Amino acid sequence: MAKKARGKDVLLPAPKGSRRQRAVFVFTEGKVTEPKYIETIKALVHVPANVRIANERASDSNRTPADLLSLAIKLLEEKKQEDSKANLPQPMRTQVWCIFDHDGREQNELNSLLTRAKRHGVEVAFSNPCFEIWRLLHLKSASGTFGGVCGQVEQRLPQEFHQVPGGIKHVVSEQISGRFEIAWKRALEMNGRHPQHLALPSRDPYTDVHRFVEQGMGVTAY
Repeated sequence: MAKKARGKDVLLPAPKGSRRQRAVFVFTEGKVTEPKYIETIKALVHVPANVRIANERASDSNRTPADLLSLAIKLLEEKKQEDSKANLPQPMRTQVWCIFDHDGREQNELNSLLTRAKRHGVEVAFSNPCFEIWRLLHLKSASGTFGGVCGQVEQRLPQEFHQVPGGIKHVVSEQISGRFEIAWKRALEMNGRHPQHLALPSRDPYTDVHRFVEQGMGVTAY
């Protein structure tokens, strides 16, 4: 259970008779799509983790992958100390995730960010060219390459996606319900076309958002 204290979320002990949920903090590059996707999953199925958007109020100018990662590292260090003091077992320890995209950024910059995240224990769900490739896989396989251009992926999404309230950035249940397994299979097939020695930012297209769903949210179907 979370309670506001001095402007921060503080995780309190679970009430007697209830199970404490693992805390999962997520820093998202997108201000709308990724949070809406997480919100939609929560509406569709039971999520056994306490998943919270950590940068919900951040401005657009403070949402670069570098910004996300710096904040995530700081938060994870704080939560590690809290978890250690609470003597939490490993499966209940706090997870901190970043969800960000290639979006045409320099390969060296992205490689450096992913290496830094791994070194500090921050999990990353990465997509090339962007998160929309994961949305597309709920509908069909992705062929060809995109050169880091997200607009090319958006063009392959159905016209109906543009017509929902809020436009194409908004995720609604009809777009994903009952489709996680097939999207997961398509992602593995797509990712498997790239040689293992190839750095993630060079894999076009690529996504491992399914890993966040399974390992972060604790969800294997929706």
